[in-house]
Amino acid sequence: MAGQGNSSSSDKKSKEVMNDVSTFRAENLQNNMKVVYYSRTFLSIIGGAISGILGLTGCMGFILYFIVMAITSIGLIAKAKFSLHSYFDCWNRIILDGFLGGLMSFVLFWTYPFL
Repeated sequence: MAGQGNSSSSDKKSKEVMNDVSTFRAENLQNNMKVVYYSRTFLSIIGGAISGILGLTGCMGFILYFIVMAITSIGLIAKAKFSLHSYFDCWNRIILDGFLGGLMSFVLFWTYPFL
């Protein structure tokens, strides 16, 4: 049979591929994602309160939100020592996750000082 000669080489290839694929423990990945989400929410609340206290309205308030989220992303990447693939399964988890949830908290605390 022609398949037997190739099976040992395919077994070697699959073992090499398995060595190259990084594995994550679900508990650790879930904990890392909680840290990202809580950090974004907390800094969105702080940024919204600061924006409201400073009296920023319209686009200036949203620009502050994007600046706060950029600083948060850079801070989380620095905390991960710039090796994102050691702590997360893909890079957009740290950049994008919690972005819209943080926006709702930001707007809530942005408008609260005006009441």
